Amino acid sequence: MSRKQKRERAEAAAPKVHIKTTRRTRKLKVSSGAFIAPSFLGVLLFFILPFLVVIYYSMVDNPISGQFVFLDNFKNIIANSAFKKAVHNTLMFSAVSVPLAVVLSLILAIVLESRIPFKSQFRTFFLSPLMVPVASIVLIWQVLFHYNGAVNDMLAKFGVDKIDWLKSDYALVVIAILFLWKNLGYNMILFMAALASIPRDILEVARLESATPFQTFFHIKIRYLSSTLLFVTIMSLISSFKIFREVYLLTGDYPTDTVYMLQHFMNNKFRNLDYQMLSAAAILMSLVMIVIIGILFLAEDRFGRDVEG
Repeated sequence: MSRKQKRERAEAAAPKVHIKTTRRTRKLKVSSGAFIAPSFLGVLLFFILPFLVVIYYSMVDNPISGQFVFLDNFKNIIANSAFKKAVHNTLMFSAVSVPLAVVLSLILAIVLESRIPFKSQFRTFFLSPLMVPVASIVLIWQVLFHYNGAVNDMLAKFGVDKIDWLKSDYALVVIAILFLWKNLGYNMILFMAALASIPRDILEVARLESATPFQTFFHIKIRYLSSTLLFVTIMSLISSFKIFREVYLLTGDYPTDTVYMLQHFMNNKFRNLDYQMLSAAAILMSLVMIVIIGILFLAEDRFGRDVEG
């Protein structure tokens, strides 16, 4: 068979191959769409549509009459003293607890990366809150920080007067300690996984170049931890805004002003069927969270470029 005849036969067979490839691609797209459709439908039904309903509720006087009031609900919620107190306490709690949670969990991960005695017991202590129900954790804290609890009994031996921890100015400190103990283990595991993924040959080169542990950490390890730092910070921030179950079980509906959190305010508004004020508060806090997370992403992006450069 001549070269010309081979080329003519190949050209004649090409459309058939193209048709088969097109059909295969079309089937692949259809099957992919069938797998994605349930997830998309779930996001639409349980996230997008409820958020649109919240926006609608925030701009009407009440859900029954549906009279449009535009931004009046936002003005009322900003002027509400209980909302101001709840936002102030929540932001103060997050500003203290989130950096502590990130830094302490990173330190714990670095310590556990080295060879220390009782390493497994040490890890188990910080991972145990992940396996214990919230009600049990709250029960432990009540035993410790109740007016007649273990902490006051221990302090009484040193001549210190009893303190009603959960109804005093120290209540926020107690909640912060609870938050840290509950979240350090999860954050620590994430950092340990990130540290384990750092290429060992790079660390060996740094050691051969006589780099100090301080230089190795801030010039090499932190580069590979930047994305994990961002994720841990965002998750800790979200958890700090959701610190409601623990406070509610410890202190009830209307706790002392020190630990009156945003979730208390929203829970009370929900019980009073004040949906328009509840929706306005939810949108305002969503905007705050979006701004904070956006700033964190920008900081991580710039920091990552600086380190890699």
